[in-house]
Amino acid sequence: MAKRRVMFTFPPELITEPVIYNLGLQFKVVTNIRRADVTEDRGWVVLEVEGREDDIERAIAWVTSKGVRVDPIGKDIIEG
Repeated sequence: MAKRRVMFTFPPELITEPVIYNLGLQFKVVTNIRRADVTEDRGWVVLEVEGREDDIERAIAWVTSKGVRVDPIGKDIIEG
């Protein structure tokens, strides 16, 4: 199993959509929210995504196509 940490930055129109839930459901990846900040007009989430490498790639491509900005990150602030 592969594991990747990414930061999703959501546009205002996707704030209320269950994007992370659908990501796990459609692409058979396990998501773990490490940090998040969501308001009415903006939102970002630091997410750990685990699964087969090709499933992770397809999941990230899908999220990007929805209009979510995806940035890779190294270490999580919680883990140091």
